[in-house]
Amino acid sequence: MPLFDQACLNDGVKKREVFGWAMYDFANSGYTTVVLTAVFNAYFVGVIAGGAPWATLAWTLVIGASSAIVMLTMPAIGAFADLRAAKKRVLAMATAGCVAATVALAMTGPGDLWLAVLAIVVSNTFYSYGESLTAAFLPELARPDSMGRVSGWGWSFGYFGGMLSLGLSLAYVLWAQANKLPATHFVPVTMLITAGVYGAASLATFALLRERALPQVRTAGDAGLRAAVRRLAATWHQARRYRDFRWLLACGTCYQAGISVVIALAAVYAEQVLGFKQTDTMALIFLVNIAAALGAFGFGYAQDRIGHKAALGVTLVGWIVMTVLAALATGAGLFWVAAVIAGLCMGSSQSAGRALAGLFAPPAQLAEFFGLWTLATRLAAIIGPVTYGVVTVITAGNHRIAILSTALFFVLGLLLLTPIDVARGRQAAGRPT
Repeated sequence: MPLFDQACLNDGVKKREVFGWAMYDFANSGYTTVVLTAVFNAYFVGVIAGGAPWATLAWTLVIGASSAIVMLTMPAIGAFADLRAAKKRVLAMATAGCVAATVALAMTGPGDLWLAVLAIVVSNTFYSYGESLTAAFLPELARPDSMGRVSGWGWSFGYFGGMLSLGLSLAYVLWAQANKLPATHFVPVTMLITAGVYGAASLATFALLRERALPQVRTAGDAGLRAAVRRLAATWHQARRYRDFRWLLACGTCYQAGISVVIALAAVYAEQVLGFKQTDTMALIFLVNIAAALGAFGFGYAQDRIGHKAALGVTLVGWIVMTVLAALATGAGLFWVAAVIAGLCMGSSQSAGRALAGLFAPPAQLAEFFGLWTLATRLAAIIGPVTYGVVTVITAGNHRIAILSTALFFVLGLLLLTPIDVARGRQAAGRPT
């Protein structure tokens, strides 16, 4: 089946528009790949914080703080975007904020703890806003029975964007190391590369993606954040109608907590436990991105055939296997196998979760419901990494026990997936089964 098959799209949606939408996944993936996963996290722990005993916990608390901000604000912002038909405008502001704060990361060095903390909190907050808002366009683009594969297109395309940012960064790091330049020189340059790719690639999104929603306000008083909060409160009161969406939020909070550990701490684990060098870690994450792209694309088609719930369940079993292998690894070989499994599961599980959220979201409340989905994923981004950091403190820095404890999040996610009835959830959202 050709990429961006027209038969998968809603009436009036052109292939180039889906390309523009997928380009946002391409643009923002470099931020998570380079800043949160491969480079800046280890730099924060080892250089900015000087390798202090509290450094890993500090990193997880910084990620948790930004996630808390998003968790408290994104549902209301989503409701506001729906009321004003402003998803694209708010997305543009979020993009500019993340790019600017990523540039600020390039100004940090040894001892610049508070500047680094501020820049990470701001950049990760705006990144999360953008991720939620771009996901809210998915049900406008894809037919209900093709939601999985279109979501998979975006995720897989996104990982190639992550590989571009990481590849350019790795090339510069290798050149810098060959010229005996320290990390305090080449890490800031990788931040500038990441910000540049993010800003440039996102231009395709704003040029090609349409805002199809219509304003849902009749008076000026219906258009502000206060009205958005009132609408959000009404949705909570009606939550019984959306029981399957509520189960999905609980399930997503658990398994995304585990994924957040992998994203935020994979490089720290590899360097602290297995002695990986910066270039080794970057090469590892590059491989993970290749596997994630293949997983997202392949599972996108599979989940439309076998069902989103079944596909998500398969990936959660894969995550459990991955965490056990990572904990058992005493050398690079087994850890690389675990990393490939993580990549395959990462793309497919995130794609499946986004597709299910799209199926359970009423057409007039897309940004609002994806704001609630983001609330769950940001809560997960607090619980997962902070739990990992606390376990390392309690166990005197035992990262193996910490990564093994992460498996519990995936087990809970699998259990909470069981009660979800996809047909009932679609019917509650007003989407035909």
